[in-house]
Amino acid sequence: MSSFFGWLRNNSEHYLLVAAHHKLAQKQGAPAPRPPKGAKEIFWLKVFAPTYNLLPWSLRSKIMKAMPGSHRKTWAPPPRPQGPAV
Repeated sequence: MSSFFGWLRNNSEHYLLVAAHHKLAQKQGAPAPRPPKGAKEIFWLKVFAPTYNLLPWSLRSKIMKAMPGSHRKTWAPPPRPQGPAV
């Protein structure tokens, strides 16, 4: 995986998870993670995460498939049934 795409994927996953924690804490009335500090965290939590969440899944999927990385691997098809399970 290219270092840029690895960096992008790691940051995306991390900050989308933090944003989900904020959203869940607000919904449940629980303490939220600390507020973002610095330009990097503000960008990822206040710009990237909300923008990503607004995109339709079909567009998100196309973007992910266009980038190199392990997310492009597909699952093997399930084995064909050999007869009754019992």
